[in-house]
Amino acid sequence: MAGELNEGSVPAYYREVYEAVCGRTDERVHVEVFQRLLQKTDLSRVALGQIAEHVDSADGFLSKLSLYKALALIAFAQQGKQPSPKLLENCIQELPKPQLGDLKDLRALRMQPAPEDVLTLSQTLDKLLAGDSVQVELIPEKKGLFLKHVEYQLTSQRYKISVYRRYSDFDVFHEVLLQRFSYRVVPAMPPKRMLKGVLTNVSEREFIEGRRRALGRFINLVARHPILSEDELLKTFLTFNGSDVQTKLRDAYKRMGDEFMTNRIATQAKEYLPADIQAQFSTSRELIKKIHNSFNRLRDRAEKMAERSKENATDLLMFGRELSLLGSDGSSLPPWASSQATWGTLRQSLKSLSVEFAELSDKAAQQGSRENDDVVEKLNLFLDLLQSYRDLCERHEKGVLHEHQRALHKYSVMKRQMMSATVQPKEQASVEQLESRIVQQENAIQTMELRNYFSLFCLHQETQLIFIYLPITSHILGAFVNSQVQGHREMGQVWNELQPKLGCLFGSNNGLKSDF
Repeated sequence: MAGELNEGSVPAYYREVYEAVCGRTDERVHVEVFQRLLQKTDLSRVALGQIAEHVDSADGFLSKLSLYKALALIAFAQQGKQPSPKLLENCIQELPKPQLGDLKDLRALRMQPAPEDVLTLSQTLDKLLAGDSVQVELIPEKKGLFLKHVEYQLTSQRYKISVYRRYSDFDVFHEVLLQRFSYRVVPAMPPKRMLKGVLTNVSEREFIEGRRRALGRFINLVARHPILSEDELLKTFLTFNGSDVQTKLRDAYKRMGDEFMTNRIATQAKEYLPADIQAQFSTSRELIKKIHNSFNRLRDRAEKMAERSKENATDLLMFGRELSLLGSDGSSLPPWASSQATWGTLRQSLKSLSVEFAELSDKAAQQGSRENDDVVEKLNLFLDLLQSYRDLCERHEKGVLHEHQRALHKYSVMKRQMMSATVQPKEQASVEQLESRIVQQENAIQTMELRNYFSLFCLHQETQLIFIYLPITSHILGAFVNSQVQGHREMGQVWNELQPKLGCLFGSNNGLKSDF
């Protein structure tokens, strides 16, 4: 471009057009302005397409020289020539003047770049899942035979670092996260201790492992959240290697305040909300409630299937052991027993079958673990998110909305008192004090209204987040099918290896076809 045109070689009209259409704060021309300019040329769609093809509009803008090149091509096309960069190379005389109408009309084409759509989350599930993956591993500290307390090693792929955290660190992180992002989905924490009388059928170690998994889901949901993932609190929790992460987190929150105080559009949230936001929220909330209930039932069934696989592993192992015990019994059959001749040989062979049944048991146990790790965990992750959304809806209604209504009621009481004071003469000082309180209450109500709209703004985005996560259904179903295919294939191989042994064991009538 620079070799074909330079600013000094173009006609004055080109510079006038540029000044008419370039951005006020930018020396470039927005592509939408350029497209409107093309519509004023009365050229065919084919010609317009050829011009646009030869003009560089990187990042949605044209540079000054790109516009000059476009104006020359427009002029050549209006002369009936096919617009091509070669025309610029072969042009000896001054570049032709395009017919674009009055310059005043061109100024009307100028516009600021389209406003940013701050309400819409431009995310996909794959982008969210690729954001970070945090491994949470258990590092128990023991004293004697009893587990005193546990520590977790957190390893973030994003920050390429490992840190050590206790449950109390997670607890403080959750506390400050909820304070800072009360209008966002913040997953709940798993309980610190086993609930007496409720989890009686769960061992302490099973409880600790379940808590580790829950903490892993919690931190990964936070680390992949479009807003929470970019906050200093999360970075501190995942990277700070000092001695007191809890104080560091609390200090960071005190310095920043809640999201309403730091979000650049918080006080303008109302402008971005659709007119029917309340109706949209009610509809979405009801739909997400149904989705939550369905996924709860799916998780319950998946847990039962995983449990059955583990029970199957135990049954297969015990079946093989019983065969081995039967073969190890040295008792002789009575002389008149018709099977005396074959029982001794058969009994010796039964001992070896426990090996195959032990292998079958191992495969069934692996199947149960896969179902638990790949299917149940993914279901629990989505359920944690869905539950945190429902918690957020309650916070919105019982928190901001309720406080706003209470403030309005308090304000109306003050106004009635003021009216009463004007009718019945009172001391000037008390009237002025009441006026001051009314002004303070008006300011408080105004702030609450702004917070209410910002809460709705965040709710709308968090609703989008739930729907972005919905395709995780295909991940869950894929994991379920793959676990079944792998499990049946592995167990099938062992059964197939066992079959010839039974053929040798039973001779021609191998017991594989029943005569009953």
